[in-house]
Amino acid sequence: MRPDDWHLTADLDDFLARTRDFLHSRPVLHTLPLTVTETLRTRGANAYGAEAPVFGRLERAGEVHAAFFRTPPRRLNLTPLAPEHAHTLAARLAGLGHLLPGVSADHETATAFAAAWQRHTGATPTLVERKRLYRLGTLTPPEPLPAGRGRVAGEQDREQLELWHREFAADVGEAPSVDAGSWADTRVAHGRVTLWETPDGTPVSMAGVTPMVAGQIRVTPVYTPAHRRGRGYAGAATAEVSRAALAAGATEIVLFTDAANPTSNGLYRRIGYLPVADFAVYDFGAMPGSPTAPAQR
Repeated sequence: MRPDDWHLTADLDDFLARTRDFLHSRPVLHTLPLTVTETLRTRGANAYGAEAPVFGRLERAGEVHAAFFRTPPRRLNLTPLAPEHAHTLAARLAGLGHLLPGVSADHETATAFAAAWQRHTGATPTLVERKRLYRLGTLTPPEPLPAGRGRVAGEQDREQLELWHREFAADVGEAPSVDAGSWADTRVAHGRVTLWETPDGTPVSMAGVTPMVAGQIRVTPVYTPAHRRGRGYAGAATAEVSRAALAAGATEIVLFTDAANPTSNGLYRRIGYLPVADFAVYDFGAMPGSPTAPAQR
């Protein structure tokens, strides 16, 4: 396929109309474009910042083969691509003068695009993160569960959620993708964070979820303050939010982990999550005047 087989747009409605069937065909692998575009659709084009998002699709003879999105200043996010298609996209974006801080995609796609971007621009890619995508098989709650219970976070928990959102971002070494207050307001309003609390009512862990799109829900973020870890709270919160997602009708429940963290990978496997694919994140160097690009959550 040629570089001009890539069609770029800033029109979200047009992008979704043309890529809907493609994105819905693989809801697990396409979880990020599905959920990020849903957030943009429901909350507006400035949901992730003031600069307009960019979308693209690889299309020939009326058939969509791949898609991408970018919400500046964040990295380019790609659906799986063959190496030659990664090359044509890099050629197209470089030819149009796009300045990319990095790329995030499945490992093969991200690596191919990073190499192509280097050839076209001279930028030196640096692998900064390896992630693993999981999907839920058979939910198996931890045995024994830690003392306490799960409950949906309410308005009374708003300040706690703001604090934990900031702490989570710091913990993983990223700038928050959205304002902590806005994040907490949205999650409380739609009941999208489950807390695990001790018998005395103290919240000790949280697990959030994205809106359901194409039958899939992604669990994110999962966070336990450092001094509370090692007691099974994260596993209990994740199992509880996964159970609620199943009850809400989700046909696929997915999550990402740090591929280099044996603790979290072991935890999710024990409660029934199965590995699907490894992802890679490359940086191409900071754009002039831009902060380090945060991840999409």
